[in-house]
Amino acid sequence: MIRFLLLASLILPLVLSPPHSQAAKDKPNFIIIFTDDQGYGDLGCFGSTKIKTPNIDRMAKEGRRFTNFMVASPVCTPSRAALLTGCYPKRVGMHQHVLFPSSTKGLNSTEHTIADHLKGQGYSTAAFGKWHLGHHPETLPQQNGFDTYFGIPYSNDMNHPDNKGKPKGGWAGMDALWKDPESTLTKWKTPLMENEKIVELPADQRTVTRRYTQKAIDFITANKEKPFFVYLPHSMPHIPLYVPDDVRDPNHLNAYTNTIEHIDSEVGRLMDKVRELDLSKNTYVIYTTDNGPWLPFRHHGGSAGPLRDGKGSTFEGGQRVPCVMWAPGRIPAGSECHELMGTIDLLPTIATLTGTPLPAKRKIDGLDASTLLTGEAKSPRKEFLYYTSRGDIQGLRQNQWKLLVKRKRKPRNAGKNWKASAPEILLFDLIADMGEKNNLAKENPTLVKKLTNRMDELDGEITKNARTPWHKPQ
Repeated sequence: MIRFLLLASLILPLVLSPPHSQAAKDKPNFIIIFTDDQGYGDLGCFGSTKIKTPNIDRMAKEGRRFTNFMVASPVCTPSRAALLTGCYPKRVGMHQHVLFPSSTKGLNSTEHTIADHLKGQGYSTAAFGKWHLGHHPETLPQQNGFDTYFGIPYSNDMNHPDNKGKPKGGWAGMDALWKDPESTLTKWKTPLMENEKIVELPADQRTVTRRYTQKAIDFITANKEKPFFVYLPHSMPHIPLYVPDDVRDPNHLNAYTNTIEHIDSEVGRLMDKVRELDLSKNTYVIYTTDNGPWLPFRHHGGSAGPLRDGKGSTFEGGQRVPCVMWAPGRIPAGSECHELMGTIDLLPTIATLTGTPLPAKRKIDGLDASTLLTGEAKSPRKEFLYYTSRGDIQGLRQNQWKLLVKRKRKPRNAGKNWKASAPEILLFDLIADMGEKNNLAKENPTLVKKLTNRMDELDGEITKNARTPWHKPQ
């Protein structure tokens, strides 16, 4: 009898529990492909006639284009913090420009990231690519919800350990590097990490896009029977640009085009694996970028298409980015969404798609936009704040209206008698004028005042309740 009861205790849970493959079907998989410094106009499906992106264009034909998709900062670090935490960067203390190899801060592991949320539901989680939220062990991906990590811990134009000894910059300097592919090994000391260890110094940047993708493919293959989350933040097309020798166009004037087209081919390779493994109907794939194009780098930078300005700017070209979402059977094929949405909305949206609530006591700024993925519903987001690359509040969008209040920062060497000049006030109707050419501020003083007051009110709440990032102990 004892033997029978012991045997029953071992068998019964197996009988009553659903098979693991069934559990995987109950939870959708997520893949976020996040490029670096790619412009609004740098995909075929977003109007590019120069750059050929057939694989991402296919995603758009089989999924949905988002034309009013925003990032929360016009530069790398704050934008990445916003995507993972669902917060404006200022709320999590990651708003003051980008981190460098000498930086002593990073994303606080107490924050609740997309990876934390999904890992708590039994997901396998991985990050392959550029992290840029802190290179110290306390701030790396494995401290922020990811089971595994492989990539460059900050921008690919930064050197370990002190960012010194870098080659000549500017577009002319980038020309010289493109003409010399070996420069990735002779001119740079950019580290490549696996989990918390540097495994390659300098990283061979010619191959990182392909290696990140292969890591993602291997991870998906290994976890195909259970739910997974892959965060694939490519280092490119942030300068310096490199591609594998077997696909390289030697003409430096085609450097950016060559780089985006290589990324597209790697996206195609990843998507082919998702289809091959029969994961299409249970996987959301999101393709977007961290901010607008780095325009001063000319043919090493991209295009914002019809939008004004680029990286580092609070004009639309700096923060409105291309976005394609794909999930056959869940997201309608060949559709477009012109409603306002942003990367800060991905965390609560994913939470809804998995049927799990976010921590009630953890204030975030993102909104559940899950209905925008499946239909023509109105966006819950009616407002969006614009912060400069240094984290200063500068603008507010409310429906079609966008206000910018451009104040000059006090110079470091300014004396006691320094006085700020009057701010430049700009008001645009983004439906009628997405290129932000017609300043309507003078004709609408009441609206300007209303939007200014609301902008200050929202920023005041964030400032008051901002949380502390991780700081290296003194």
